[in-house]
Amino acid sequence: MITYWHNPRCSKSRAGLALLEERGADVQVRLYLQDAPSVAEIKAVQAALGVSAVQMMRTGEKVFKDLGLSKDSAEEDLLAAMAAHPVLIERPIAIKDGQAVIGRPTEAVEALL
Repeated sequence: MITYWHNPRCSKSRAGLALLEERGADVQVRLYLQDAPSVAEIKAVQAALGVSAVQMMRTGEKVFKDLGLSKDSAEEDLLAAMAAHPVLIERPIAIKDGQAVIGRPTEAVEALL
């Protein structure tokens, strides 16, 4: 089962979900903007991705700057910001068996198949 953090308004997110479905993957969609992940869930996905917090963030979002965040902000601050403002989480993210990928480019999700 692949858990897919999905934003239906995002073309990359829609494309990644379509690719997984075309390949017959068992996908559980999580609309993470409505069902925001906790800090613990974000930390687990960060570990599965093998990246720093800022590398899994949309740093160009207005709220990133409004919160006074920067690429040098403390990991804890960045993780808390993503939990409080899930729009900051890069999308889409596909998670399976302790591994995760950011679906940019879309084909990156194939790594979990």
